[in-house]
Amino acid sequence: MVLIAEPGVPWRFGVLFSRSGVTASIETTQLRATILAAEFINASGGIHGRPIELIDYDPASDPKRFRSLAEKLLGEDRVRLIFGCYMSSTRKAVLPVVESHRGMLFYPTLYEGFEYSANCIYTGSAPNQNSLPLARYLFSQYGKRVFLIGSNYVYPYESNRIMTDLALQAGGTVLDEIYVPLHAGPADFAKALKEIGRTKPDVIFSTVVGKSTSVFYEAYRKAGFDAERMPISSLTTSEAEVAEMTPAAAAGHITAAPFFSVLNTQAAAKFVADFRARFGEDAIVTAAAEAAYFQVMLVARAIERTASDDPEMIRSALAEVEFAAPQGRVRVDPSNNHTYLWPRVAKLDATGRFEIVWDPGMRVRPDPYCIEQRLDSWSETARPAAPTTLMQA
Repeated sequence: MVLIAEPGVPWRFGVLFSRSGVTASIETTQLRATILAAEFINASGGIHGRPIELIDYDPASDPKRFRSLAEKLLGEDRVRLIFGCYMSSTRKAVLPVVESHRGMLFYPTLYEGFEYSANCIYTGSAPNQNSLPLARYLFSQYGKRVFLIGSNYVYPYESNRIMTDLALQAGGTVLDEIYVPLHAGPADFAKALKEIGRTKPDVIFSTVVGKSTSVFYEAYRKAGFDAERMPISSLTTSEAEVAEMTPAAAAGHITAAPFFSVLNTQAAAKFVADFRARFGEDAIVTAAAEAAYFQVMLVARAIERTASDDPEMIRSALAEVEFAAPQGRVRVDPSNNHTYLWPRVAKLDATGRFEIVWDPGMRVRPDPYCIEQRLDSWSETARPAAPTTLMQA
C-alpha cells in the first residue's frame, strides 16, 4: 500500500539506540550518525518534499526495554521502519515485535550471522566480512594458538565458535574459552589473565563488549603482557571503546571492520568532518556509526523510488540501489537482506589511533550462513554485482 500524504508531512522513522547502559558509548555514535543522515536529507529537500522525523527513545542497553519501545513505536507511534539495536540480545528482542507488526528493522551492527528475517536489513558485517579476514591476518602475522574471551551473551558464544572453527581449520589450537559478565569489573578478568599468563597464546580473540572492554585492556596492560607479541584482537573494539582506555592500554591491539575514522578517502574524510562539525571536534566516529548513516541513505533512496515507506516495497527497492558510503559503494543482497561491505584490518598505535594494516581493496558479498567458511574463501565472495542505480550524498 502506498502511503498517501500531503507534501511536508514527515516520514516518521523509529530510532532505538541507547544513550545509557553498558553499550551507550558505541550506540551514541550510531544515534548521532542517524541524526546526521536525516538532517542531510532534510536540508536537501527531504524525500518527495517531505522531511524525515525521528521518533527516538533510549532503551538503556536493556533487551526488555528495547522490546517494549519497539512495541510503542510500531503500535502507538505508528512507525513502519525502525533503525537501531547493537547487541544481538537486543536485536533478538525486537525482531519478533517488528515481524508481528509487519514493520522493518534496519540493524547497523556486526553480528554472529546465521539469521534471516524478511523484516530485517542487516547493514553491519557478517562473519565472512570480518571474522574470516581477521583470522587470516592474525594467523599469518602472529600464529595459530588462540585464547578466547567474551561477554556472556549470544554474540560472543557464536563468534567464538566461528573463530574456533577457523583456528582448527588452519591447524591451530584454542587454548581456553572464558566468559565474563556483561558488566564485568577488574576482578572478573583475573581468571582469564592468569590463564593467558600460563598458556601464552599467540593471540587473544576478545568478544568482550561495552564498558568492560576498557577494563579488560587496562587489566591486560597492568598484568605486563606485550601487545606487540601477543595482541588482543577484537571485532567489538572500536574508536568508542578505545576512547575509554589509556593509549598505553590500547597500543598494539587489532580489530577488523569495514570502516575506520582514519580511512584515507575523500568520502570517509567528508563523513568524519561532517560528523564532527555537527557533534563536536572530539566526537567519536565508528564503523557502527558509518553503517547507521548509510542505511538511512539507502532507505531514503528506496523511498524515492517507491514514494512509500511500506516495508515490503522498501525491501524490493533496496535491491535496485547502491550508495557511495564512506567505506565504499554498498548495496543490500536481496537473497539474504545483508550488505556488501569492504573488510579492513587495523592496529592501534601508541596514541590509541587506528592504523590500517591490511586493506584488500575489495567489496565482499555477505555470507551470513558461512557456507564458504574457509580462510581462503572469504575473498571469493567479492563480486561487482552492479545494481540499477548508484547514488551518493
